[in-house]
Amino acid sequence: ATACAFAAVLQDGSVVTWGAEDAGGDCTEVQEELRDITELGASFRAFAAIRADGQVVTWGDPDYGGDVHALVTLGDVHQGDLAKGA
Repeated sequence: ATACAFAAVLQDGSVVTWGAEDAGGDCTEVQEELRDITELGASFRAFAAIRADGQVVTWGDPDYGGDVHALVTLGDVHQGDLAKGA
């Protein structure tokens, strides 16, 4: 969760969000990218999700890491890295 929004990974690997839109509660802009999610992390006002293919999808307040235009592929992402602040 962020300060004002929540996100959950569903059994099919998709993501559902709710809460303050500007703090990550609205993932409409990246909804198509939110598939096969293996891990979900949050900052104060943004979310990051790691897909099974290693791509990282972000949304929420750009000042807190939620730049929806910055889809990144990480070559060596390990389970738990988001939770550790990696």
